[in-house]
Amino acid sequence: MIYRQITNLIQKAMKEFQEEGAFPEFVLPEIKIEHPEEKIHGDYAANVAMLIAKQVKKSPQEIANILNSKFKIQNSKFLDKVEVVKPGFINFFISKEYLQEQVAEILKKKEKFGALKIGKEQKINLEFISANPTGPLTLGNGRGGFCGDVLANVLLKAGFKVAREYYINDVGEQIRKLGHSVIGDSEAVYKGDYILSLRKRIKGENPDKLGQKAAEIILKETIKPTVKKMGIAFDVWFSEKSLRKSGEVKKILDLLKKKKLTYEKEGALWFSSTKFGDDKDRVLIKEDGETTYLASDIAYLKNKFKRGFNYLIYIWGADHYGYINRLKAAAEALGEQKERVNIIIMQLVRLFRGGKEVRMSKRAGTYVTLNELIDEVGLDVARFFFLTRSPGSHLNFDLDLAKEQSEKNPVYYIQYAYARICSILRKCGKSEIQSTKSKINPKIIVSKTKVFEKLEIQNSKLNLLNHPSELNLIKQLIRFPEVIEDTAKDEQVQRLPQYAGDLAAAFHQFYRDCRVLTETQSLSMARLGLILATKQVIKNTLDLLGISAPEKM
Repeated sequence: MIYRQITNLIQKAMKEFQEEGAFPEFVLPEIKIEHPEEKIHGDYAANVAMLIAKQVKKSPQEIANILNSKFKIQNSKFLDKVEVVKPGFINFFISKEYLQEQVAEILKKKEKFGALKIGKEQKINLEFISANPTGPLTLGNGRGGFCGDVLANVLLKAGFKVAREYYINDVGEQIRKLGHSVIGDSEAVYKGDYILSLRKRIKGENPDKLGQKAAEIILKETIKPTVKKMGIAFDVWFSEKSLRKSGEVKKILDLLKKKKLTYEKEGALWFSSTKFGDDKDRVLIKEDGETTYLASDIAYLKNKFKRGFNYLIYIWGADHYGYINRLKAAAEALGEQKERVNIIIMQLVRLFRGGKEVRMSKRAGTYVTLNELIDEVGLDVARFFFLTRSPGSHLNFDLDLAKEQSEKNPVYYIQYAYARICSILRKCGKSEIQSTKSKINPKIIVSKTKVFEKLEIQNSKLNLLNHPSELNLIKQLIRFPEVIEDTAKDEQVQRLPQYAGDLAAAFHQFYRDCRVLTETQSLSMARLGLILATKQVIKNTLDLLGISAPEKM
């Protein structure tokens, strides 16, 4: 990847200057390579000179100039030039020769383009959705669900081993409340048609037993079918009830007692979580003798580590923010590094129709289910719209825009780029290229629907790709592996739909500026090679997003 090559170039230059005595000894910071918004500032930029200025005791501008003097651009295979601008930024411009070569590289790797080995096959447990089986999945569940699924795809692409897991809270207070709701007594909290349906199907007076039966039905007949409809396949459905029945919760309580990390107060058993950075101690067993969800969560945490996972990711709703410190405290209490546990909090989703917010309440029985939303806007649109914002930002879901079938809709805009490429390739079967006397390998033409399944790169004259829109499109294509690596590192999946939009925009600009099928055969073949590479990268991106790539629209 380009930014890794630039990083290596900077590191090598700094090391050489240190060895020569031009720079004093200093701690090398993490070098961040960025894409400047203005192309006049280069294709990539580094601010490393500002980061080390105090340690080196020179101005950032002077440091940047010194580093630039060490870059042997004339021998570089990927850089055209390097510029230093105030107050010390180093701007890098990629050579067109390197860009042209990358088209052939993409066509060679195909669906493997973007695959990395940074994960080193480390095992990651990724738990998401995990909604209580007390009702249908709603919008909030959709946001965490699609985010978790796409993050799993990215981590797998980056070389990790990932297990998707759904934790079923099928015991405790929520299940009892569900039972009361089915009975319809004064302690009922859940409403809606599904509760009325359950009331007809299961009878009894014991809220615990009724809640258990109702939860089993909801999980089997509502939640699991919705998850399938979302395009998500969990590797593990883990029951809290099984955790308690196995005795693992009791074992974890005994372990914490043995470590002297519990105490009794006001008739309850408390976990000394403040010893590990929590803001207050937490109850493990309540006054009435019932164990809390935290007790199960700690046992579940232990269970995951016992299964050999190197890293645990939890995706939770906004109402679980207070659980972060207690779970990390639990990890430390178990003797594990808290850095091995990461919790992503998804902020709230608001639904808008006709410019007005659709008010929802699960307990009041007024809500839009994920099933209803997917039926109304389609799975592709639902997935994309839920992924466009960072987890820490509130999301406004615009139903009117989601249903728009024009370039205003970002999903349509991206898919149309893919479909347009497919259309061009289909037309090639009837183009002049097919009938001209050329050295083009006849294997190129496979069928009217798959005209260019195999392209002989040596005949495509990729060095003819010199137009600014061609080069800009290639620059977007080669960003794909960078997007994979960055997302695998910081788990910010909104980067992927943003990239898909940028790539589609670059293609549409190329299509406006450059005719693919020209009178010049060699240029036509070069541009066909470019759109084939673009088709592949768009497909790879949409596959990670779990969104279809239609050949016709």
